[in-house]
Amino acid sequence: MKTRICQAKDGIAEAVSLLEAGEPVALPTETVYGLAADALSPIACAKIFEAKGRPLCDPLIVHLPGNDWLERIAIPTPLAVALADAFWPGPLTLVLHRTALVPDLVTDGRDTVAVRQSAHPVFQEIVTAFGRPLAAPSANRFGRISPTTAHHVIAELEGRIPLIVDAGPCPHGIESTIVEVLEDRLRILRQGPVTADDLRAFAPLDDTPSGVSAPGGMKSHYAPHTRLLIEENPRPASDRHGLLAWSGNGKGFSHVERLSANGDLREAAANLYGAMRRLDAAGLELITAEPVPESGIGEAIMDRLRKASAR
Repeated sequence: MKTRICQAKDGIAEAVSLLEAGEPVALPTETVYGLAADALSPIACAKIFEAKGRPLCDPLIVHLPGNDWLERIAIPTPLAVALADAFWPGPLTLVLHRTALVPDLVTDGRDTVAVRQSAHPVFQEIVTAFGRPLAAPSANRFGRISPTTAHHVIAELEGRIPLIVDAGPCPHGIESTIVEVLEDRLRILRQGPVTADDLRAFAPLDDTPSGVSAPGGMKSHYAPHTRLLIEENPRPASDRHGLLAWSGNGKGFSHVERLSANGDLREAAANLYGAMRRLDAAGLELITAEPVPESGIGEAIMDRLRKASAR
């Protein structure tokens, strides 16, 4: 299979046509590039798992064309509706009880489904024209660094999918926050751009373990091929050690990628995966990552770094 990259203005009609034919297509979202297919077609969704090498036990997020689809896919509570009204379209995924319309393959046979509505205008245009929900996990090989540009996608999935729609870098650069919506409280299953403080304005947070399986929930994920360690005040032990820098000067490291020049955590999140990919491509023996402050979106950055270091 030959994989084509099309600029957004040229690729929308072709993307919709391929989706209607049951094929997976890589699309930009405001978080990372997603590998999209018809969420209501088990055969189309099976092609997502095949292209990514994703285990069937890892459920998919369903992206809705609009909030009017919420009750067709899930059983929303008043709290879920309030969150959707506040954060959709946007980088918040809600885990709710599913309806019978959702294929078992999408949910690993569980009685819950993860749903969100993307804020990216190109994704919105395509899913609206398609007229049905799209399952769209990150457009990379399973367990690898998520893609934030079309060229990251081609490096991961060339020859495995027919089309990548290129709309430039993803604004957030980190996956959506995933929240299990309980009756009167919330449980964060994956940290992301919508922070714990944002969510506390709607309900108390429950930090007890959940029995729900969420995308990106495995111990090792978002990982480069090169071994990655997290260290305070890192020092290189070899001339083939690279640094993913937050506050250090990088002295002695052969390759340094700085997450933010002025200590901006939002900028650091947007730069995280691109910086990890450049370090991974530099022929290093080891990548050392400096920890970032665990406040706001810094919690999500550290979640990704810990999973990247768990290989």
